[in-house]
Amino acid sequence: MQPSLLPLLAFAPILTVGLLLVGLRWSAKRTMPVAFAVTALIAWQVWQVRPTVIAAASLQGLLLALSLLYIIFGAMLLLATLTQSGAVAAIREGFTRISPDRRVQAILVGWLFGSFIEGSAGFGAPAAIAAPLMLALGFPAMAAVMVGLIIQSTPVSFGAVGTPILVGVAGGLDSDLVRQHLAGQGMEYRPYLDWIGLHVAVIHAVAGTLVPLFLCSLLTGFYGPRRSFREGLQAWRYALFAAFSFTIPYVLFAWLLGPEFPSLLGSAVGMGIVVTATRRGWFVPRQSWDFAPSKQWPTGWMGAIRPENVPLQAGMTLAKAWAPYGLIALLLLVTRLPSLGLQGILSSVRVGPTDIFGTGIEQQIQPLYIPGFLFLLTCLATYWLHGMSRTQIKRSWKLAGEQIWAAAAALLFALPMVRVFIESGQSHNLSGLLSMPLTLADGAASLAGAGWPFFAPWIGALGAFAAGSNTVSNLMFSLFQFATARQIGIAPEVVVAAQAVGGAAGNMITVHNVVAASATVGLLGREGALIRKTVAPMSYYCVLAGSLAFCWTYGLGLNLGTAALLVLAGVLAWAAWRLR
Repeated sequence: MQPSLLPLLAFAPILTVGLLLVGLRWSAKRTMPVAFAVTALIAWQVWQVRPTVIAAASLQGLLLALSLLYIIFGAMLLLATLTQSGAVAAIREGFTRISPDRRVQAILVGWLFGSFIEGSAGFGAPAAIAAPLMLALGFPAMAAVMVGLIIQSTPVSFGAVGTPILVGVAGGLDSDLVRQHLAGQGMEYRPYLDWIGLHVAVIHAVAGTLVPLFLCSLLTGFYGPRRSFREGLQAWRYALFAAFSFTIPYVLFAWLLGPEFPSLLGSAVGMGIVVTATRRGWFVPRQSWDFAPSKQWPTGWMGAIRPENVPLQAGMTLAKAWAPYGLIALLLLVTRLPSLGLQGILSSVRVGPTDIFGTGIEQQIQPLYIPGFLFLLTCLATYWLHGMSRTQIKRSWKLAGEQIWAAAAALLFALPMVRVFIESGQSHNLSGLLSMPLTLADGAASLAGAGWPFFAPWIGALGAFAAGSNTVSNLMFSLFQFATARQIGIAPEVVVAAQAVGGAAGNMITVHNVVAASATVGLLGREGALIRKTVAPMSYYCVLAGSLAFCWTYGLGLNLGTAALLVLAGVLAWAAWRLR
């Protein structure tokens, strides 16, 4: 085997996903079994990984998939519960009363409420929740989905209570190479994850500052009666105020509390600040903006169906409607702070093998510590708090069950594929080759050299686009990014952070998210048009993240990162000048 061909063969599993899912437009549940088979075949025949190792890594992936499905099901059940109880209707009405300006509503519902849903649930839920909510507020279906997709960026790396970091990056970096690095640095694994998380938060905070302004401009430019991007820019004071109200506490929570809380608590603080300011008229645009009358909308803007609309029920106050979200935030907080003692108690309960088939591979699940358990507790409390009937409870479980079944098929093959991909190293093969991620790292290091930090976010975005998940992207590529950084002699945590940020940005164009959000408003078949609208903010995000990672690594000066920052600033300034 020619050494030059090994990086191409290592890339084959990722290429398979891209070709089938994107090129041939296969569904994820059809694509991932084929990708798993390709990965296992290459690992067995080329890397000569022992069959028992492939089986052990596959079982490890299945257990990891079950833990993710546990979280997803809990989040879906909570949403279905709140829909059936009428809480979602109360929340929708509350947003309507705050401001009639559609730009303001897009920021409140998409940027702030959507980020809160991302922090608590993740896995594409914000787009699927925000889109029907905005549709109910009177947005065109296409506009609602576009807004829901664009906010799938800044909060994503800390979605589902930090799952992309605590499962994605942690699982991806679970290797001897990383353990040896940490031993040399005198660091433990969890503090190192927190350190990476802080890097991720800082890059996101800078890149995310313009996301609310993108929301407003694209909303007015594509869906306004005058198709004017300028009308979106006229809300710049309010957009920047809303951005900083979220990103500043977001970074503080990443620094003080770790990866579980930046999106969840940062958005909650941001909502409190921005809603209060909006009610008092602070920073709100002087002229309210709205869509043209719905009878003037092109037929392609609207979907075939509307989401289930449970009417507002007597006694369902706004405080009662929001109470379950407050409860889940409180439960997550008290179970994640070591000083309160609950963290140790809940995390001590573990199930799962520690030495699968005698290979040394292990995967244990903490069923009482995983956020899915807290979601279930919150649902039980909501049944009593909202006085739900047996029929309502039954329907919520039925809806969540149908949704989780659709997600399971892809995950039950995607994560075993990732674990076989990662566990293909020298300790488990007979060929003496480096693992597939490390082989990819060698190839990348030889091509990009010292400029790799600039390109790292694009790899993360590619992974998210292909796999449909920031978590899976991080599982697939974190070790690859880490090893590449080591190869070129730079701090690996900055490059891994750039991977996580790029993986989050890729969610804006991820086929899975586009389809899921479109389905909630009956807009299937328009995915290509939506991706063409969201590819610009995604590209901005990756360019800025790569530039920041480059400058963080090498400093400002006559280099690629600084030049890219200047070019990006110039393009944005030119666009603002033309639209002023």
